[in-house]
Amino acid sequence: MRLLRSTDLALRVLMRLAVAGADANPTTREVAADMGVPYTHTTKVVAELQHLGLVDARRGRGGGLSLTERGRKASVGSVVRVFEGDGDVVECEGPTPCPLNSACRLRGALRRAQEAFFASLDPLTIEDMVADPTGPVLLGISSGPPRS
Repeated sequence: MRLLRSTDLALRVLMRLAVAGADANPTTREVAADMGVPYTHTTKVVAELQHLGLVDARRGRGGGLSLTERGRKASVGSVVRVFEGDGDVVECEGPTPCPLNSACRLRGALRRAQEAFFASLDPLTIEDMVADPTGPVLLGISSGPPRS
């Protein structure tokens, strides 16, 4: 299974914020630079994470991003589900529907495999994902000293 870029970025943003110090609230631009991804993509993902209550984003001097307690304890599986959506693994409908659609067993098998994938991520939290050795590596890629 391949994750959408937005799902990957959402998980990386959450992990990056999980290792930020209490006084270090990086901006969306700084997080995008740290992750080596476009700022515009990062803003969309951060907006969705804020909407979900996982990230707090404050504007202006002294603002920035911080992980909420809900974000720290969030299940990786639930985050992946939200960003991946409810769609099937394969496209059976559409302009050229699959001729096996009425008697296909593949779609059900792939749906079960997809759910098993999500279920394997459910017990893992964002906090779990930044345990050693990941946390120190994430700290090492930060864009520099905190802003004043």
